[in-house]
Amino acid sequence: MSDNKIPHYDCGTLLLKITTTKLSKAQKRWRVACWALYSFQAMLSLMQKSKNNSEKLHNHCYVALDLQPSISHDEVKDVVPNSIDPNVDGKKLTEMGKNRDLDSLRLLGGIEGVATALGTNPENGVNGNNEDISKRIQLFGSNTYNKPPPKGFIYFVMDAFKDTTILILLACAALALGFGIKEHGVEEGWLEGGSIFVAVFRVVVVSALSNYRQETQFDKLSKISNNIKVEVVRDAHRQPISIFELVVGDVVFLKVGDQIPADGLFLNGYSLQVDESSMTGESDHVEVDSEKNPFLFSGSKASDGCAQMLVVSVGMNTQWGEMMSSISSDSNERTPLQARLDKLTSSIGKAGLTVAFLVLVVMLARYFTGNTKDENGIKEYTGSGTDLDDVFNSVVHIVAAAVTIVVVAIPEGLPLAVTLTLAYSMKRMMRDQAMVRKLSACETMGSATVICTDKTGTLTLNEMKVTKFWLGQEPIEEESYNVVASDIRELFFQAVGLTTTGSVSKPVSGSVPEFSGSPTEKAILSWAVQELGMDMEKVKKRYTILQFDTFNSAKKRSGVSIRNKADNTIHVHWKGDAEMILTMCSYYYESNGMIKDMKKDERSKMENIIHGMAASSLRCIAFAHKQISKEELEYNEDGKAQQKLKEDGLTFLGIIGLKDPCRPGAKKAVEICKSAGVDIKMITGDNVFTAKAIATECGILDLNHQAETGVVVEGIEFRNYTNEERMEKVEKIRVMARSSPFDKLLMVQCLKQKGHVVAVTGDGTNDAPALKEADVGLSMGIQGTEVAKESSDIVILDDNFTSVATVLRWGRCVYNNIQKFIQFQLTVNVAALVINFIAAVSAGEVPLTAVQLLWVNLIMDTLGALALGTGRPTDELMKDPPIGRTEPLITNIMWRNLLAQSLYQIAILLTLQFKGESIFSVTPEVNDTLIFNTFVLCQVFNEFNARKLEKQNVFKGIHKNQLFLGIVGITIVLQVVMVQFLRKFADTEKLNWKRWLICTAIAAVSWPIGWVVKLIPVSEKPFFSYLNKSKLVFIWLKKTVYHKKKASSSGLGMA
Repeated sequence: MSDNKIPHYDCGTLLLKITTTKLSKAQKRWRVACWALYSFQAMLSLMQKSKNNSEKLHNHCYVALDLQPSISHDEVKDVVPNSIDPNVDGKKLTEMGKNRDLDSLRLLGGIEGVATALGTNPENGVNGNNEDISKRIQLFGSNTYNKPPPKGFIYFVMDAFKDTTILILLACAALALGFGIKEHGVEEGWLEGGSIFVAVFRVVVVSALSNYRQETQFDKLSKISNNIKVEVVRDAHRQPISIFELVVGDVVFLKVGDQIPADGLFLNGYSLQVDESSMTGESDHVEVDSEKNPFLFSGSKASDGCAQMLVVSVGMNTQWGEMMSSISSDSNERTPLQARLDKLTSSIGKAGLTVAFLVLVVMLARYFTGNTKDENGIKEYTGSGTDLDDVFNSVVHIVAAAVTIVVVAIPEGLPLAVTLTLAYSMKRMMRDQAMVRKLSACETMGSATVICTDKTGTLTLNEMKVTKFWLGQEPIEEESYNVVASDIRELFFQAVGLTTTGSVSKPVSGSVPEFSGSPTEKAILSWAVQELGMDMEKVKKRYTILQFDTFNSAKKRSGVSIRNKADNTIHVHWKGDAEMILTMCSYYYESNGMIKDMKKDERSKMENIIHGMAASSLRCIAFAHKQISKEELEYNEDGKAQQKLKEDGLTFLGIIGLKDPCRPGAKKAVEICKSAGVDIKMITGDNVFTAKAIATECGILDLNHQAETGVVVEGIEFRNYTNEERMEKVEKIRVMARSSPFDKLLMVQCLKQKGHVVAVTGDGTNDAPALKEADVGLSMGIQGTEVAKESSDIVILDDNFTSVATVLRWGRCVYNNIQKFIQFQLTVNVAALVINFIAAVSAGEVPLTAVQLLWVNLIMDTLGALALGTGRPTDELMKDPPIGRTEPLITNIMWRNLLAQSLYQIAILLTLQFKGESIFSVTPEVNDTLIFNTFVLCQVFNEFNARKLEKQNVFKGIHKNQLFLGIVGITIVLQVVMVQFLRKFADTEKLNWKRWLICTAIAAVSWPIGWVVKLIPVSEKPFFSYLNKSKLVFIWLKKTVYHKKKASSSGLGMA
């Protein structure tokens, strides 16, 4: 259709075409309307009538465009083929919406006229076939926007070159390369400078590669996160689809907390309020209706009410699409742990620079004082007699040695290890039904000391079923539903069918109806249809809805006022929390339809019934009704047409009990968290009895807890405590029932003030403040609203508490993996720095050449990070207490392990440096190779020690970590190649099998040393706290001495 140009008709031609062309009724009416509109506009321009007349004409135009064929449920098949009118201008629709242009909307025939033009039936939606959808995408575009392309690999390479250390190393490499070639020629002179270039290149490439992978992973997660499910009606069937599949003409269902997926018009609904702060910056909620403000904008949030929306603009044609296409996501988020490691890296780098500077000073002093000799035993520097080129070359050689120390001292592997670990854990957590939205949540979750969890859908299956029914004070069994009087049954039909945001649709095949909505709504609708025999379509036809008050977590109820079309009587219905509904009632119904006064005794019986059902883990929903006169209609304070529903003097209809069984793995997950030292607190809107029953079933409460006071509280009780009382009692609370979102926020704030690291689950819009306030916000992927998801750090995709426990395991695993690598890396750093420093100061030369140290750097940085940073969570991690908020990154246990291994390596390598030639009767070149080979193999064996920080058995579960074994194997193979085949490059000599065995045996001693060292107990008090204490003592002594001196001097002055 888009390829054919639409011909221009004058009025006569248009009329001729309308009467002679074979068109559907809807298309003919649209064209008649367009002709009428054209005629009216022509008349207006010629006659230049007054504004009032103009408005009247507009009204007539509206009536003309409002002519639609009336559609019944049986005529759905005749309705669906409605096609898009070729005169529809998508750009004009877009501009009309953006400008909130009501006049243009009236000219187009109002909302109904636009719907007809777009080939949409407001009740049954668009034709859902592929041809119709493709045609709409072709005409109006898809609901996607053009995002800026993600940063490429080259961008991260260039970014890495901005690092000051890299620039210093490049300068050193250039100097070493130039003077090396000058001294030794091109064939051998390039090795030192070239090796530093290779090291720099490796650091840049690995860093850029890891950042690039992180960027692409964030891009993938962003696509998953943005793939919101929206409910539409197509071909008379209500169905969930991806937001990206939405097309112009779709009818979308909106409820509280939903993100508006495209620009559209309000078709129908009740009490809809929209938060447009993301678009306009205004915090006030905007009221949307069909008369004064029918315009809805993509990116906004439904903050109250419910509605159906007609989509008129999608994707790049929306204001949100234009805005989002210019925003690029920033994946360069620095987590708290990364920030701490950056600081640690900087400190180690400074220490390395200090050592390198000392080595430089010492070696230059030795050279210029004549304490260095060449290979022939002749002094290298003899004063003015020394050739200037020789002096220059010697100085360059010394500077190169110092530069090498800088290269090996800077632990660029630390940030790399964190990036690899976080990226790996994010990928694995996705498989375990947890989508990480903020990197910092991975590591923070490992420190969690308290988890505040919802009940419904998290600890329970969220598969509701009505199992109990009380009518007034009478229990009604399933087989006895026929005893319910017909007029009472009709009241239940009104209460269920007209206070719901769910729907019932009859399937094309099969006799079982399809129910949509929340699990609670579906369960109630299923009960009313299948047990009471409700026909939803007939109920809706018999009544007109006057006002609808939607359910939310604060009110815990929904209400409706309706007019009976047959007798014009007005009825008010309320449905919701049983205890809350009961307080609104003064009468109650019996099964025969009689109404009785609800006296104190009757009310008490009703309360006991509710408590008994709740104690059986049932969610209690009650219904109440009142018939009112037109005069009794209450209006809001501003006098608007919106009515305030009657909330007192109601008649109690009955109670239903919905069973929502606990998730099979919930109890075990709770036990795992408790054994890990993490407190579980259940916060629910249900009453105390239901909350206690579920908490006991899930293992949150035990018999001892039930006897204690203050373990189970209600939200209002917690809210009314003084600040001091709350702070005193908050840790003892295990269950908070009847809670509001504000109570949850209050609990999180109190726990954080007590020093806890708090994780919170939430699914509602009102949970957003608590999710943001918590250290880790966990939203629900299935039941969670878009507002809740955006406020959270991690989305639990299956709404299961077991997945929350899995996130806790991964959080601890991330922290543990990083600690392993830090211990491994610092061992190498300390050993290499001390060995080179002592050797340089005492002998005037370093035992490990630049190429060799850079090779060690490659092993410990890249391969070590891969080997130790990708460990999976183990059960042992969940037996340790939580990592505190202020816990030091390098613990006393890590200091003990790394110092023991470093001292062993220093002792062995210095022995080889000074006595190796005589012990093994080898040449200096072979001895240097033995030192290099032993040092590398020590790191390989120490890699095994680093797998377990505290456990003596470092081999447990090693067969499951194939990546670790593979990396160790690769390291050994590369070392063999380095020593045996790259002799000129690595400055090594070939070693026979006996010397390989000697090197291996010396390195293997690190295993028994690691085993013995772990028997040594260490203080729990951080190591550096002692240094701080001694520093304070020193300051105190200094001040004391100063004051004494001052006092004595003043005494002398007075004398």
